[in-house]
Amino acid sequence: MNLYSAVSSNKRKTWIIMFLFVVFITTLIYVFSKAMGLGLGVVGIALIFSGIASIGSYYYSDKLVLVTTGARKIEKSDNPRYFRIVENLCIAAGLPMPKVYLIDDPSPNAFATGRDPKHAVVCATTGLLSMMTDAELEGVIAHELSHIKNFDIRLAGVLAILVGFVAIASDIFIRATFFSRSDRNNSNAVFFLIAIAFAILSPIAATLIQLAVSRKREFLADASGVLLTRYPDGLASALEKLKNDHTPPRSASNATAHLFIENPFENKKVKNFFTSLFNTHPPLDERIKILRGM
Repeated sequence: MNLYSAVSSNKRKTWIIMFLFVVFITTLIYVFSKAMGLGLGVVGIALIFSGIASIGSYYYSDKLVLVTTGARKIEKSDNPRYFRIVENLCIAAGLPMPKVYLIDDPSPNAFATGRDPKHAVVCATTGLLSMMTDAELEGVIAHELSHIKNFDIRLAGVLAILVGFVAIASDIFIRATFFSRSDRNNSNAVFFLIAIAFAILSPIAATLIQLAVSRKREFLADASGVLLTRYPDGLASALEKLKNDHTPPRSASNATAHLFIENPFENKKVKNFFTSLFNTHPPLDERIKILRGM
């Protein structure tokens, strides 16, 4: 698959995921309502609500991510070096200038978010800017701009919101099941068992899908970033510094970890096949090895 077909594939995946989300949430709420003896009107409400949530996640996921991480918008005068590198790489990539954000966090990291290249954001931490040389910072920013150019930001933002919604819906059902005092004699026992299984497994399944997509797109962004800078050692050196840094992150969370260029949480490093399923990123050693071989 070349870069152009990858972009088209990502566009299709976004709409497919949003459609399947509506179907999945409606099915989830239908099973929950049957298990608790509620009317089918709940399903109609779930359909409307899930549709609104899908549309909302498409347009507002980037804003929620920025608020969650505590990022603030900056201008060129606030950090000329950082701003200039973003500008120059955007010109080279043929991309519109994204909004530039900064996070006051000593842990070095960066991410891109938004729904398309015309509505994009590049964000870096203060720790990243202070640690990286110009060549290394260019490699990191080129990686993030590649996420924008490949429409990964759209897919990642939508996934972050929708996975969170699935987790909330499941949590509400579990709490209602164990703490509600209402009479459940009319509840369908089969649906109740299915609902319990759904409540436990659906957040896990949604998260595994999210993480698998995230890992795949990181490899593409590394390659696309190198294609932009023509200097693989810059990004490889940056990743090596990130690998050796153990500063605890202040701004990252499990819901946003997949957006960053490197996994912010040390306890999520890959150790075997099973734990790798729950990793937000490919192993840094593997990414560095590929970059050094270019």
